Amino acid sequence: MTTATLGQRAFLGLEKFFNTFFGERLNPFYHLGAIAYFLLWIVIFTGLYLYIFFETSVVQAYASVEALTHGQRWVGGVLRSLHRYASDALVLVIALHMLRHFAFNRHRGFRWFSWVSGVVILWLTYASGINGYMLPWDRLSQFVVTATTEWFDVLPVLGGSMARNFISNANVSDRLFSLLSFIHIGLPLGVMTVLWIHTQRVPGAKTNPPRPLMLGWLATLTALSLWRPALSQAPADMATMVSRLDFDWFYLPTYALIQHWGPANTWYLVLGATGLLLVLPWLPQRAGAKPKAWSMAAHPDERIVAVRAGETLLDAGLREGMALPFDCRNGGCGVCKCTLLHGEVALLPYQESALSAAERSAGQTLLCCAQALSDVEIDYVPQAGVKPLAVKQYVARVTQRELLAADVMRLLLQVEGGRRLAFHPGQYINIVLADAAKRSYSFATAPDAGGDIELHVRRVEGGRFSSAVFEHLSVGDTLRFEGPLGAFTLREDSDKPIIFVAGSTGFAPVKSMLEHAFAIGMQRHMILYWGVRSRRDLYLGELAEQWAREHANFRFVPVLSAPLPEDQWRGRSGLVHQAILEDFPDLSAHQVYACGSVQMVQAAQPAFAQHGLAGDDCFSDAFHLAPQRPLQGQDADLVQLGGTHG
Repeated sequence: MTTATLGQRAFLGLEKFFNTFFGERLNPFYHLGAIAYFLLWIVIFTGLYLYIFFETSVVQAYASVEALTHGQRWVGGVLRSLHRYASDALVLVIALHMLRHFAFNRHRGFRWFSWVSGVVILWLTYASGINGYMLPWDRLSQFVVTATTEWFDVLPVLGGSMARNFISNANVSDRLFSLLSFIHIGLPLGVMTVLWIHTQRVPGAKTNPPRPLMLGWLATLTALSLWRPALSQAPADMATMVSRLDFDWFYLPTYALIQHWGPANTWYLVLGATGLLLVLPWLPQRAGAKPKAWSMAAHPDERIVAVRAGETLLDAGLREGMALPFDCRNGGCGVCKCTLLHGEVALLPYQESALSAAERSAGQTLLCCAQALSDVEIDYVPQAGVKPLAVKQYVARVTQRELLAADVMRLLLQVEGGRRLAFHPGQYINIVLADAAKRSYSFATAPDAGGDIELHVRRVEGGRFSSAVFEHLSVGDTLRFEGPLGAFTLREDSDKPIIFVAGSTGFAPVKSMLEHAFAIGMQRHMILYWGVRSRRDLYLGELAEQWAREHANFRFVPVLSAPLPEDQWRGRSGLVHQAILEDFPDLSAHQVYACGSVQMVQAAQPAFAQHGLAGDDCFSDAFHLAPQRPLQGQDADLVQLGGTHG
């Protein structure tokens, strides 16, 4: 397990202790946010019932609360106590929730909004609870009202005007209770509004704790309400001073400070503490490597998503609508366990029971604790019953058709509205046909190039889309597509020389990767082996030769498997992977990116492995990405990211 700070060790110890009694799935420390929601609903529903019987007048306020407490002992009395204890628990849970996020450094960077809105929720909850203590109009209400007005009167804008309204009983009017009731309705509405905004910023946030936890909390609070019911103290009397009170240390600790330090000093403390909480996300942290943004390729989604600096892989995937499995989100249950196929992650502290040392050595990790240190690739089992978000669809207009070879058409598409589509080099799109059938084609240009989408469409005998492209499609026609998709993309986290293997129109994604590498100034040595049948199939061979002239770190090796007599071919012949092995009998220091026919890749992968190529350095695609797994599916025409042509 990674090194933990003192605060992290404290929470991990508490959570481990609670796991012994509750188990990982029902540990309340793993559901603090959802429990806060549940407690707020208890407060709201019990408050609505109490409000029905509350009289908003000086004379009737105390009497109505007493009638509710004693006249309806088993309903109103219990609900009043439940209202009070749920409010106390709400403050405690919110504070613990924020303290845990602070201890695990989950309040910085992009999480600043969640943290700041959490501070607002905490103070709105406090204000609502303090306001609630004013309504029963007993001695505690009298103390809270007078102390609050004295506290606010030190502010220059008020100048001592508020306290004069509470000099005697005659100064207190029914309008005060109407105002207090209005505030007590408005503040919880404010809490709910900010809480909703706060929750929307958390991907996959759960607002309901597990049912056993809900029933447990409700039973515990009800038992506490029966054992120690919330009762009013003596009625308020502005003619006398309050000398002894039963105090609520959850909501009113500040009022003890007002008595001991004075109103002005208490303001300094409260405003200073609030200001400190608000600026915590931007305060300097311990020296260390600054988090960076990376990308995550995920299976079986066959998608690449951005991972923000300091973001966990779980949050990144949930933000993009993936059906990632999770429960506790705190490294305690192990539900989000997945296989790390490629890349490096840093793990936040977690419970050893959730991920053993043997599992970690075998390449498994916890999505909720893993933060990317490079571009990563994962394989996971989608959460049962959760449907991932549909891939976004677009409409594009055909802007150009260019015949590159007798059976290869270059197709340029402009997204409707002139939008620029963000993608990774090597990804693909699905052309959606009229009956919702899909045909997949890789991007043939680098994402840095901008402009239109370039596809290389090879004519397939009887193919629905490819035949239409060659026979019917015209400039100006529109197409519907979805994407970008696919996880076969250029890894930039290594300095090993790269061998690109392209077969036929498998050149398209390789072209995208190479043009991206040139655009970013990649200095790694790169070689492209392009295997085709005859010279006419090298439909952009001149472009590859131009790259070789312009970039000293790039070399182009065309390989023909069945050259024609008119080709007068003096170059390499035979199978493309055999040509590679002749040039590189030891591949242990290289990375290989292969995109071509299924037969080519299936023949090449074991041969490459026998010559020292590590599984983590071999990237290929057949139907769906399988860079570190055996290829499947004999019916694919091309190993072409995520789909078929035709």
